[in-house]
Amino acid sequence: MESKLGLEIIEVVEAAAIASSRLTGKGDKDGADEAAVEAMRERMNKVAMRGRIVIGEGERDDAPMLFIGEEVGLGHKDGTGPEIDIAVDPCEGTNLCAYSQAGAIAVLAIAEKGGLFAAPDFYMKKLAAPQAAKGKVDISKSATENLQILSQCLDIPINDLTVIVMKRERHNDLIKEIRAAGARVQLIGDGDVGAAINCGFSDSGIHALMGIGAAPEGVISAAALKCMGAHFQGQLIYDPAIVKTGLIGESKEANIARMLSMGITDPDKIYTADELASGDKVMFVGTGITSCNWLQGVRYFPGGARTQTLVVSSESKTARFVDTIHMWEPGKTIQLVN
Repeated sequence: MESKLGLEIIEVVEAAAIASSRLTGKGDKDGADEAAVEAMRERMNKVAMRGRIVIGEGERDDAPMLFIGEEVGLGHKDGTGPEIDIAVDPCEGTNLCAYSQAGAIAVLAIAEKGGLFAAPDFYMKKLAAPQAAKGKVDISKSATENLQILSQCLDIPINDLTVIVMKRERHNDLIKEIRAAGARVQLIGDGDVGAAINCGFSDSGIHALMGIGAAPEGVISAAALKCMGAHFQGQLIYDPAIVKTGLIGESKEANIARMLSMGITDPDKIYTADELASGDKVMFVGTGITSCNWLQGVRYFPGGARTQTLVVSSESKTARFVDTIHMWEPGKTIQLVN
């Protein structure tokens, strides 16, 4: 999974990032997402694999491309290549891309067949934390308790801890509790995959992600943090009254029925990263669209562009930053700047 396939998967994500970056700052989030989806799918279908989308653009097959269950890759035509599960978000943080804000990334996770949890398009309560706190913090505990545990595990005063929370009405009480406990809150509007990955880097200045976000993105975050050895837990949220926004399904009861139809018999189960990304060979790939504190966005120069991609693997236990120069017009000057 880390040889030729790994290199091609990097190119898949790079293609999505470049395509959506052309709409950065133009206020067209749907257009940025559509461009990323088309580019990702086109490149993905040139890869020698038998891929199946388990997290994609539409749970109910109403998306025209990269929908749940779609088969991708050359192997479906000739029977060659490995069978893999794929979770994608071609433009994670469409608003961030549309308004040229930090943190938009193209992301993808892969594992052997059956190695990624097929999450319904619901919401998920999430807790991400650094390696030192893995298995010690717990999503069932209060934010105050987890901050105390984090402080002990990291040997950092609570006053110096920073927690990322999405700026949503449903998080008002959580934000108050974190601040009352003495920690800092960094609010984000979108992009909680990138936010969670901060917890995997010891020098990011981010010590936890707390709160409720989209469940599909939770699986992608879990894959990345599993590969990084960090902590991630998720619990599906199926009650519209809790998230205060629309969900698939008209009611709590309808959502429970939807989960049962997908084989989820315990709707309140708390999942670990190893359960959401259960494969023995898991890989996460993310290419910056706009820059964040751990990844550069797409940069253009005459005749080409430069991308930066994070690749983390549970198989090799590595985190690699891949710096790629894309040369489209021979003879143009290539800018080799840091």
